[in-house]
Amino acid sequence: MKITALDAWARTLELREPYAIAYEEVERAVNVFVRLETSTGLAGFGCAAPDLQVTGETADGALEAARGIEPLLKNRDPLRIARHVERFREPLAAHPSVQAAIDMALHDVLARVAEIPLWKLLGGYRDRMLTSVTIGILPAEETVAHARRRVAEGFRCLKIKGGRDADEDIERVHRVREAVGSTMRLRFDANQGYTVDESVRFIERTRAAHLELVEQPTPGRSPDMLGRVTSAVEVPVMADESLLTLRDAFRLAKHDLVDMVNIKLMKVGGIMEAMRINAVARSAGLKAMVGCMDEAGLGIAAGLAFALSRPNVEYADLDGHLDLIDDPTASAVYLREGVLHPSPSPGLGVDLDP
Repeated sequence: MKITALDAWARTLELREPYAIAYEEVERAVNVFVRLETSTGLAGFGCAAPDLQVTGETADGALEAARGIEPLLKNRDPLRIARHVERFREPLAAHPSVQAAIDMALHDVLARVAEIPLWKLLGGYRDRMLTSVTIGILPAEETVAHARRRVAEGFRCLKIKGGRDADEDIERVHRVREAVGSTMRLRFDANQGYTVDESVRFIERTRAAHLELVEQPTPGRSPDMLGRVTSAVEVPVMADESLLTLRDAFRLAKHDLVDMVNIKLMKVGGIMEAMRINAVARSAGLKAMVGCMDEAGLGIAAGLAFALSRPNVEYADLDGHLDLIDDPTASAVYLREGVLHPSPSPGLGVDLDP
């Protein structure tokens, strides 16, 4: 078996409900889809969700990078995934989501050859996972209304975005807790919007709301600030934007800067690198969450496959596909009462025609 071609194409996916976070407002997402064709007729699929703020990529740049990597892969054995990942790591250093897409497609091929779903091939520790659903930055009344609607849809875990105004965020968290009751799991993500003092004040003043975790309250490029928050509060603090590479994971773990880490395939470069980062987290006793960008069901399926494979990946925030209109890969996962399930089909469970 040899790789005979790599096709890549971009698709703009509108959001049913635009949202705001600390540093941007989002109305649509561009995903770059990848198809690896092989000499047996079998194909593997992946997708990239480039984001200038998080992955440092533009959609046009990601598409060009994906198409340009074909010569490194053509006529090669697709089952030698580790070798390919190392070979394209340097030429795609500035394009982690493209790395993730190709890594994903290679794993998809392998699982299709084995004729089993990818989540089983990777380990299959679990077969389903509760996911949070995100509420963007909204006025308090709208935040509460959004929370109630999500609860009515069957979700059991809400993630509230904030980071623009700590006092308003404190009010919103308490209002949501009052509206949804004591059993609903609540998480909060400041997306780097707070100072250390604001972070500590927010966490102390929302103690009665019983937040499950607080994600990346301080700037990602200043991990020591994150460590100061972690050491000052009792609520678990999670790194997201501070974790982009294996070296980042080692530094966060070595210096006890966080309690948890958010591993996103798009920002770390795919399943193989996510496994390495998670190994560091597990060795340091850190729990992990698998997160996502605004990515199609195909990307969510890959993140879920990774999450289901490892026992210390206890949390999932895999809702990036839920509001995408006309997602061609929506069937790669399915949601039931707030729990995300993988496709039972071999590989990642979907086929695409560019």
